[in-house]
Amino acid sequence: MSKVYTKTGDKGTTGLLTGERVKKTGARVEAYGTVDEVNSALGLARANCTKPEVKEAIFKLQKLLMLFMADLASAGGKTQYVTEDHVTSLEQLIDEFDAKLPPLKNFIVPGDTVGAAALDLARTVTRRSERQTLRLKEEAEDEINENLLIGLNRLSDLCFVLSRFESENSKQI
Repeated sequence: MSKVYTKTGDKGTTGLLTGERVKKTGARVEAYGTVDEVNSALGLARANCTKPEVKEAIFKLQKLLMLFMADLASAGGKTQYVTEDHVTSLEQLIDEFDAKLPPLKNFIVPGDTVGAAALDLARTVTRRSERQTLRLKEEAEDEINENLLIGLNRLSDLCFVLSRFESENSKQI
């Protein structure tokens, strides 16, 4: 039986998909670690959302985030895990849910429902993840997959739309 702990990171390094060891405090690890936080926030949202179509969309997003993290954990790798098709898929989901909502006329204060609030948290963590990834792009010598950057931007938009959809007809105030 294998153990959960490996002891390989005890001195402050971690392994990338390429096998390279890097500091846990590095920009690349910070970037994919923040994507991991997005996944956790989406898990919280999925556990608290009441609308089945939102729960299903979130589950698909959580699986997609594995590809986002793989892309970020592949320093110098030739493989790009996030593709233009993934971006298109995110845009289609945004359009699908947004078409079912009334036009937005004012700012939204998060918290109409627990699920919607969790989706808003996922949105803000996604924005932080995007900033971390852009910081990595500025600092790294290798290129960052443009589809990944666009995907993070679309993901935050999708979290916003899903939050609105989840709270529609559930207003607390």
